[in-house]
Amino acid sequence: MRKTLFTLAAVLFMTSLAACSDMQLMGGGKSPDSTAVAGSNAPTADSMHHCSTPLGTLAVYEDQRSSWYQLLTSQYQLPSTVPVLKLLVQQSNCFVIVDRGNALDTALGERALGAAGEIRATSRIKKGRMVAADYTMTPSITFSSQNAGSLGGVLSMIPVVGNYAAQVAGQINTKSASTTLTLVDNRSTVQVAAATGSARNMDIGALGSIMSTHTGGTIAGYADTPEGKVIVAAFTDSLNNLVDSLKQYKTQHVKGGLGNGGRLKVD
Repeated sequence: MRKTLFTLAAVLFMTSLAACSDMQLMGGGKSPDSTAVAGSNAPTADSMHHCSTPLGTLAVYEDQRSSWYQLLTSQYQLPSTVPVLKLLVQQSNCFVIVDRGNALDTALGERALGAAGEIRATSRIKKGRMVAADYTMTPSITFSSQNAGSLGGVLSMIPVVGNYAAQVAGQINTKSASTTLTLVDNRSTVQVAAATGSARNMDIGALGSIMSTHTGGTIAGYADTPEGKVIVAAFTDSLNNLVDSLKQYKTQHVKGGLGNGGRLKVD
């Protein structure tokens, strides 16, 4: 009887959280589609903001010495954010991506082979054909996790199944992430724009051991990397905000010219 009540409480509680367990961008909507093709109108989620034409070429730089990156790769066991950002930017159609990572190393290797005469003359691989990156985008992430203990206190007052539902609530964490994207003009090194974003979700992976003990089954939660989903949604929110700000962008101007002493004089 005890096991049956516990299982019933868990199922009812999980059902009540169904709407909350979806990935929520703070700006509304859900995480984007997982495909992108350059120059095409590939289907994407309604939450993604788009540009009618690209604004320039873009490289993505990730500071792998930063504390957030160490947390991302060590505690959360997640890989680089660069592929995620490239995908999102490709979907937005706001920039043309130029690779400055492993693909660049491969391209340089091909050029070296061409210079050594190892590649057919018709290949057209030679110096002076690479496209410059007009802008560089740099990401950062702030993580947070909050236990649903207060919700468990409320659930404990429910007759019959309250204590069991409270135990389930105690195993659930609200995962959230805040992200920042900065955009710098490579020719001048002037920051063109910066935007923040955030997202949250419910991590129900901890319920797996409880449900498997009492029902013989498991709930696949953490295996789907909830932290990863939150980060993608937060970056989507950041990029949407960045796109919106760029659509309103006006040339930055300082009287006397940028870098010519400024207007805050010092004796």
